This record gives sequence, C-alpha cells and structure tokens, in this order.
Amino acid sequence: MSWPSPLLLALLLALGACSNSITPHWGNPGAASRQLAIPLAVRLAIRPPPEALLDDTAARRLAEAVADGLQAADVPAISTVTPLPLDWKLDITAAVSGAQVQPRFAIRNADGREQGVVETTPVAARNWAEATPELIGAVAAQAVPRVTQMLLSVQAARAAASPSAISAGPPRVRFIPITGAPGDGNTALTSRMRGFLGNLGYVMQDTAEGAAFAVTAEVAVLPVNPATQRVEIQWIVSRRDGHELGRVVQLNEVPAGSLSRFWGDVAYVAAEQAAGGVQTIIRNASTPG
Repeated sequence: MSWPSPLLLALLLALGACSNSITPHWGNPGAASRQLAIPLAVRLAIRPPPEALLDDTAARRLAEAVADGLQAADVPAISTVTPLPLDWKLDITAAVSGAQVQPRFAIRNADGREQGVVETTPVAARNWAEATPELIGAVAAQAVPRVTQMLLSVQAARAAASPSAISAGPPRVRFIPITGAPGDGNTALTSRMRGFLGNLGYVMQDTAEGAAFAVTAEVAVLPVNPATQRVEIQWIVSRRDGHELGRVVQLNEVPAGSLSRFWGDVAYVAAEQAAGGVQTIIRNASTPG
C-alpha cells in the first residue's frame, strides 16, 4: 500500500508527480520525529508589564512567575526592569474585550523587532482586576509552554533562513486548527506540519497578528467498501486577508479503521511530504510577478 505523491494545486502552478510515497506505519522516523529540542542561544528578559492592566505588585508577580516557569523549562529567562543590550524581551500586555481581558505575550529580539506572539485564555475582567496569586500563577503556567514553543520555532526558523531574512525577521505563518481527521489525526498532523514548516524557516503561531500567510488542513475519511477507506488530506494555504493561494492534496486508500485511533508515522510522513508543497505555494505568492 502506498500514498501517491501530493498534488499541488496553486494559482498558475502545476507540479509533476515525484517518486516519494507514504505508507501507514512505515519505518521508524528516528530522532527527527521526537519533540524539537534546540539549545536557546539567547536570554529572555521579562519586564514587569506596564501595559497589562495590573498594579505594580501584580505586574511584578506575573513577570516573576513567567520567568520562573521558563527557567524550569530550561529557557534562559530573567525578570528584570533593566534588560541587557543583547537580551531578547518578552513584552506582556493585556487588552479588554467586552467583559474579558486578553493576555498577550510578544517575543522581541535584541533590536526590538517582534518575532512571534502567543496568547493565553481570556480572563474575566473582574478576576483580572483582582489579580490574585492563583490567577497570576494560572496565566503564567499557560503562557510558559506556549512561549517556549514559539522561541524554539523562532530559533529553528532563524537557523534555516538567510542572513538577510534573519535581519528582516523570519516569516510568520498562522496555523489554523485541522479538522475532520478521526482519532488523534488532527493533533498529530498539526504537530508534524508545524515542526516541518519550522525547519523550513517559518515561525508558526496560533494568532493572526504579524502573519502574512495561514495554513490549515481539511481531512476526510470515506468508505470505499467494507474493508477499505479513502483518506483525503487537503493542506490549504491562504493570505492574511483570507484569499486562498493554493492546496496540497494527498489521497490514499487504507484498511478500514486503521486510523480510527492513532496516526503515528502516517502523520509524520504525510506532513513531511506536504511541507515542501506548502513552501512552494508561499514562495510563489511572495515572489513579485
């Protein structure tokens, strides 16, 4: 059983088939399949946020809680009011939206250029105003893994980028949740594609802010006969304004029920093959003329 090569459907673009194939539960992806782990070469300075709608005490507690959590995750971080010249910064802000407050964490390099943004779950405005230690701890606990992953993504993108691209800041792509896959397919495909696109030089983020492009996928598993199902994966690339730029389409027939729980190596190899097509669509859209 093999997967045909991905079909790239894009404006003014037609790619011939290549020789790669995808086979469910094929081989061992090895070290590359494990969670991305990159020793961070920067220190992240976190100042007590003046624009987070908190009093001075709560702002200091939040900065300290986030710094402590990052340190526990082996991220060089410090809570300080006086960052060093080469420090990267984590700017914490908050904005009111109706009866809720949205915390926001922006990573900036030593030159002050924004590299990525993460958000945590909105908090009731009344609770945010009270800023109890429990609330501060909960917000920090949610922010830490998201900031850590964004830092790793930024560093991986910088490692894959040219010097000029690093100077301008690595390109950011919003990843919209995948839908339609049975079992753990949505989560597994998301994790694998984010990793592969990060290795190609893109910073993957959940928010739209600062992202020029967006990527998502629609998955359908349809019956062919009692023993067989057809799997269709469509990776969709769009512009910031929502205009669709192209699709990478993957089709295959699998034994019925084989993907009803775990996708395993199928998600790994599907994302690995499709990532190059996604990159081609983005490059074509980024090239003048």
